[in-house]
Amino acid sequence: MTKAAFTARFGVAPQFIHPDWPAPPTIGSVQTTRTGGVSVLAYAGFNLGAHVGDAPEAVRHNRALLQRLLPATPIWLEQTHGAEAVELSADLLSAEAAPPRADAAICRAPGLACAIMTADCLPVLFCDIQGEVVAAAHAGWRGLLAGVLENTVAALRLAPERLLVWFGPAIGPNAFVVGAETRAAFLAHHPAADAAFREVAPQNAEDAPEKKYLANLYHLARQRLFRLGVTRIFGGDFCTFHDPARFFSWRRDRQTGRMASLIWISEDRSGA
Repeated sequence: MTKAAFTARFGVAPQFIHPDWPAPPTIGSVQTTRTGGVSVLAYAGFNLGAHVGDAPEAVRHNRALLQRLLPATPIWLEQTHGAEAVELSADLLSAEAAPPRADAAICRAPGLACAIMTADCLPVLFCDIQGEVVAAAHAGWRGLLAGVLENTVAALRLAPERLLVWFGPAIGPNAFVVGAETRAAFLAHHPAADAAFREVAPQNAEDAPEKKYLANLYHLARQRLFRLGVTRIFGGDFCTFHDPARFFSWRRDRQTGRMASLIWISEDRSGA
């Protein structure tokens, strides 16, 4: 199909980010952006979130377009900002199957794609160096604190030195402001997390507001993976908040769409 024919039939083609990491050729992975698709207004362009208030027909169109462009079928989760990890199977493709309530997905079968939706939270993709298992985790600060990365690594059942990790687009360390209680919760779990926080100067010292901090999700995630022995980590140089042309951001816009981070094992064993 020519580009003109594609555009006439499906609308503006979405633009993807292809992770730059040494994944084996049996592994396919992609990160969507907001470019393309048919959603409008606050959700303009390639919104894949069916739970954010966008027109259902627009989301269905965008998801169908994504499916057409992938060699694997995404399995969507009902994400809860928790730490549950679920293993995917073909049974979840049934029309009667409810989306799993989880914030991480693991797959050992070809043809199914682990899919995580975000709009500031950190998406984390995993694969093993043999290309036999993949995973995707939704790691906002609540999920990180609850142990979603630890649970994902445990569910992969592999030695940590066999794992490769890619960090997708998240709110960056110069934009993510949190309260003192969030910082304290991370430090209570691991004092070295202090390195991921920078105090923000109050705008009005006379008001003596609660202390605020800039938090580095990428750093917090690296710390947790390093403690597990997972050290081959790539990506982590995005900021959803400061890149409105490419990324949705809940912190920036509140009413907004969702992007997807997807990873799969190719049925043709040559990747994508």
